[in-house]
Amino acid sequence: MELKIGDIVQMKKAHPCGCNEFEILRLGIDYKLRCTKCGREVMIERTKAQKNIKGIKNV
Repeated sequence: MELKIGDIVQMKKAHPCGCNEFEILRLGIDYKLRCTKCGREVMIERTKAQKNIKGIKNV
């Protein structure tokens, strides 16, 4: 999976605010994602994030 900082990814599970699209802020062992609707930032393990990504929207 070819991910870059700034990409918008669609996750299988939605954020509690109801949005399932996140912007990638940091890549590495953990991914730092920002919800595109409410702006909340979350850190997710790489393996868990890669399993839950449904699609990529390149910006």
